[in-house]
Amino acid sequence: MFTELILQSVAKHIHLTEDEQTYFVSLLHPKTIKRKQFILQYGQVCKYSTFVTSGCLRGFSVDENGFEHVLNFGPKGWWIADMYSLISGKPGILNIEAIENTEALTLSKADQEKLYIKIPQFERFFRIITENSLVAYQQRLIDNLSLTAEDRFHNFCKRYPSLINELPKKQIAAYIGVTPEFFSRMQHKLVKMDRNAPIKR
Repeated sequence: MFTELILQSVAKHIHLTEDEQTYFVSLLHPKTIKRKQFILQYGQVCKYSTFVTSGCLRGFSVDENGFEHVLNFGPKGWWIADMYSLISGKPGILNIEAIENTEALTLSKADQEKLYIKIPQFERFFRIITENSLVAYQQRLIDNLSLTAEDRFHNFCKRYPSLINELPKKQIAAYIGVTPEFFSRMQHKLVKMDRNAPIKR
């Protein structure tokens, strides 16, 4: 079942023969990650990409004041990695931690290179994944500079619709860049506005 999910993800961008699917799956390593367990910490070199098959991971940094800033989430069906470290081979700037008990499949950078040689189509697949990640990071930066907290929350809901009612509020607050207390007040205000909105007929 877990391999079916990742093959479905790959099939969105490239077509593989059965033999190519078998080879790809042979390079994947299943990983069980307990809640609050790290798979990467600041300063470590990221050596593999992680595909989440159940549960959820988060990538975050910690500033000099000890405040956490969530850069992205890795829910079921998503890839997650410290892209800077994975590509450059330099120490990473992110922590990646399980928000809940998580099952995942990992692909090492070395095996990814083998894929490029054996199945050149994977260069296109991972280029698309990397480009999508770059676009998302750039949009996050622009949002943080120009949008209100309410607008950033609406963008979070669009990007991670499956997580709206699943994540602890403090995680969403850390993603949109506000305190949990501010987020609770904002959410209460938005709910109140929705209730008072005129009904469309």
